Amino acid sequence: MKLGLVGLPQVGKRTLFRLLTGQEADFEGGKSSVLGLATVRDARFDRLVAMYRPKKITPAQMVFEVFPDLDLQAGRSAQVFRALEEVDVICYLARDFEDDTVFHLDGSVDARRDIGAFSDELTLNDMMFVDKRLERLAKERGRKMDAQRADRETELLKRMQTHLEAGRPLLRFEMTDEALRLVAGYPFLTRKPVVVIVNIGEDGLGDEARMQALTGVFPDQAFEGIAVSAKLEQEISLLAPEERAAFLDALRIEQPALDRLTQLCYSSLGLISFFTVGGDEVRAWTIRRGSLAPQAGRAIHADIERGFIRAEVMSYEDHDRLGSEQRVKEAGRLMQKGRDYTVADGDILNFLFKV
Repeated sequence: MKLGLVGLPQVGKRTLFRLLTGQEADFEGGKSSVLGLATVRDARFDRLVAMYRPKKITPAQMVFEVFPDLDLQAGRSAQVFRALEEVDVICYLARDFEDDTVFHLDGSVDARRDIGAFSDELTLNDMMFVDKRLERLAKERGRKMDAQRADRETELLKRMQTHLEAGRPLLRFEMTDEALRLVAGYPFLTRKPVVVIVNIGEDGLGDEARMQALTGVFPDQAFEGIAVSAKLEQEISLLAPEERAAFLDALRIEQPALDRLTQLCYSSLGLISFFTVGGDEVRAWTIRRGSLAPQAGRAIHADIERGFIRAEVMSYEDHDRLGSEQRVKEAGRLMQKGRDYTVADGDILNFLFKV
């Protein structure tokens, strides 16, 4: 599971990538992208670590891939858009801060314009693919493929074409199981979730109306939007933990935007975390939302799924409220769940199995 980070020149991609992954986005030598691991910043995990003080901690992580600068006007971004076909979530970084020392490719700062242009480019890429596929179906029908299947696919693609021409993403196009089979593997970019990250100045902190004005004009795009001040987040990252809390309080910020961004990206991938806890290790395990208990056990080891008996489950909220595993047991809140249990985000699990 991978997130792709893209944006125009001078919007803060390298700074944000470094803050997320601790790596530099170095494109020297003609690199088409740079990969890095980002930690999911989860206050629940931090709280469990503080309670158990384990010898080892293992937070959840996700993969970011950052791409070279887009240049939509010159049409030199085809390679980047082809690469986006391989990511699971697209993260588009737009600039909404003024700085006379930092140029903008289009001569002025207008985040709404830039978000709209990127959205249009995603749609255009899908429309071009549909057009080419329809042409190929018309040429090859009856020669290299089943005629009935070709007819069904043609009808589906024409409906998708109409949907795209109306400026709506395919993420908003209703797909039956048969439709999904017909277009499985096709590189539709507008079927991917998009997280719009707006890089703001300090003057925009806490201005929710400003964020809504930027992303709310694209209601059909189903964008997830979040405002981040990369400059401020960089300053926060350089502070000692005890100074960081005071700094955030002074700015009336409850949680660094970078923390919220990692959580949003993680959720956009369709992922949740469950925890295993103890004096040896506190660990966040990554699973798909909707996973059953045996599938969650497989994240730890295949033998757990194969020999699954039951799972002992504590909710994070009960554990945090009551203060310890023992008190959770005494309150009758330690639950025994079978193989049909759907794991919830934040569950603390212990598996019983036999192989």
